[in-house]
Amino acid sequence: MSNLLDAEAGSELFSSYEAELKLVQADLLQKLDQIPELTGESRKSAVAQAERALEEADELLDSMRLEKQNIPTSSRAKVNQRFRNYEADVDAQRRKLASLASDRAALFGARYTDEPAGSSDVHLEQRQQLLSGTDRLDRSTQRLKASQALAHETEAIGASTLADLEIQRNRIQHTQDALLNSEGYVDRSVKTLRGMARRMATNRVITISIITVLVLLIIAVIFSKFS
Repeated sequence: MSNLLDAEAGSELFSSYEAELKLVQADLLQKLDQIPELTGESRKSAVAQAERALEEADELLDSMRLEKQNIPTSSRAKVNQRFRNYEADVDAQRRKLASLASDRAALFGARYTDEPAGSSDVHLEQRQQLLSGTDRLDRSTQRLKASQALAHETEAIGASTLADLEIQRNRIQHTQDALLNSEGYVDRSVKTLRGMARRMATNRVITISIITVLVLLIIAVIFSKFS
């Protein structure tokens, strides 16, 4: 058996399928080892259980076949080799189960010679189909519930993310408004400074003009006294 998929392979879902497949194969091997020791109804029940386990293994292989397409290319070769090993193991278990199931005398016991030819096969096939359909429905229901739980969890995460984004948007909007207000304050400050500079320049001109006039008056007074 292969080890669990390395973390760098990039698919936790594939690893989950792989772990589940190993458990199913272990259960299937245990049933295959028990079947040769059983006869009659016990053997038929064990065969039916082994067939259901084999169907579950096939479903997991199908899921793994789809999921391994999401594995990064750098790890794809190793994953493909692991997957082929699992397929070979399941095929070998399938052949062993087919061989055990074909032993009609051990499977049906004394009834094999008492019932009309083919009637036991029909009854067994109908029973196996019913059990297989029920088991498959149960597994599908469980997986549907798991998918719904995952969908609800994803929805909750999405709602929380949207709420966080709304808060961040409000903060950004508030910051933008503050920057606009600050820009307005800067513009008004610049205008005020320019006005003060103009007034200072005007006052300077007025002061120089007054001083000039006073100097001229003083000169005129002095000149008038000496004339």
